[in-house]
Amino acid sequence: MRRREFITLLRSAAAAWPLAARAQQAMPAIGFLASQLPDAITDRLRGFRQGLKDTGYVEGENAAIVYRLAENQDDRLPTLAAELVSRPVAVIATAGALPTFAATAATTTIPIVFLIGDDPARLGLVTSLSRPGGNITGINILTSELAGKRLELLRELVPQAARIAVLVNPANAVATETPLKDIDAAARATGMQIQIHNANTSAEIDTAFETMSHERLDAVFVMASSFFNGRRLQLAQLAAFYRLPASYGLREYVEAGGLMSYGTSVVDGFRQVGIYTGRILNGAKPADLPVVQSSKIELVINAQTARMLGITVPDKLLVAADDVIE
Repeated sequence: MRRREFITLLRSAAAAWPLAARAQQAMPAIGFLASQLPDAITDRLRGFRQGLKDTGYVEGENAAIVYRLAENQDDRLPTLAAELVSRPVAVIATAGALPTFAATAATTTIPIVFLIGDDPARLGLVTSLSRPGGNITGINILTSELAGKRLELLRELVPQAARIAVLVNPANAVATETPLKDIDAAARATGMQIQIHNANTSAEIDTAFETMSHERLDAVFVMASSFFNGRRLQLAQLAAFYRLPASYGLREYVEAGGLMSYGTSVVDGFRQVGIYTGRILNGAKPADLPVVQSSKIELVINAQTARMLGITVPDKLLVAADDVIE
């Protein structure tokens, strides 16, 4: 290479260095706060990254994601939220009510985008769905609102079911108050009786199912809970062992061997969280982004589990199902 060409190349490289350094420094950091183990939210993170991509952000290229997962130990959430705030990050995305409460307690200035299953206005997270106010907005996947309909579908699948166990995580008392009322109303309307069983540890889940079997209950309705989500395989296996038809709010339970789920698509919900996160990175303010109520609702049935339990799935439900797992 001739001397003049070498000097030109060197000058060009030198000019590019500060630009590259500035680009690296300008890469925004996004906090992601959740209760679960990493392998329990793989599909949800895929949806979240897709939403970011839809708004022009790709992890590792022009955005960084800082993950803080409590690994089913919710008492760690306040500390993990504080870590994200002290880093600091440009936006915090939260997965569930407890991570969202932890984030709101940690900051009133960093934008927060949540995904929760209950009415965020009722929980005091936003002023209203159309005008959230403050530094927070997000997606409501309507888990609580769909609880009554889910019980009705369980009755259609198991017409002889008269006494239903409702499995509740007592740590979610605020989030379960409204759906429990809806379930009670739906049960009374169809002549069913419900019996509440609490569980906040794996051992308590085992005990609850043993009690359900001993009391000869006809089916089990598992309430929404990030704690239960992290133990969906245990729940599906116990339901199979005690031959209890079970209904869940998320399709992941059915994929793990559960009988039936009815609820919004959580993966699509996280895609919407990613979109809102990207819009905030592009300059939007949380107070100007109305809370989105997810509309993609799925009925999923595990036909193999139904056969194992001796249940014939009605044609009406087979036609209505979005997915039948064989």
